[in-house]
Amino acid sequence: PLAGTSASHAKPKSRLAPAATGKARRPAGDGQRETQVDGDGEPDVRPEPAFTIVGVGASAGGLEAFTQLLRALPADANMAVIYVQHLSPRHESALVPLLREATSMPVEEITEGMEIKPGEVYVMPPNTFLSVSEGVLRLAPRPEDRSRHMPVDSFLRSRADQGQQRAVGVVLSGTDSDGAAGL
Repeated sequence: PLAGTSASHAKPKSRLAPAATGKARRPAGDGQRETQVDGDGEPDVRPEPAFTIVGVGASAGGLEAFTQLLRALPADANMAVIYVQHLSPRHESALVPLLREATSMPVEEITEGMEIKPGEVYVMPPNTFLSVSEGVLRLAPRPEDRSRHMPVDSFLRSRADQGQQRAVGVVLSGTDSDGAAGL
């Protein structure tokens, strides 16, 4: 049921990062964090969010467990929940409308550069790799080669690198043990 096509025939917004954003990146002087540099040459540093970001990974069979998890969470929790599902690259996901029925929290499909906010649920779009950097969600196209696609591992590792004590990982089910290394 998750791999069905979307009912909307409108052209989707681009989910992936543009080739150039107009901002240069340079390492921070103390080696702790990369910063973006605006056109005026001044660093544009985003502080690490002051709330917990929970990465939840699952294969297509994890929908029921994730729905139960969402129903148990209070809407005013000081956390954001990011759902990374291991799906086929050829099918659009119907997760967002399904999950909206399970929670009073806002549920959004992730787009490139989306800022993470507490009390919201974010769903990774199909056929992408997801990472997080300085409280912003980053999407990249899934490689077209036949390499193993491990989106849960990839996301959980990026979150742990950035969030440390405010990073939580949950794996409900995993295709090809996706998520085990990321935890």
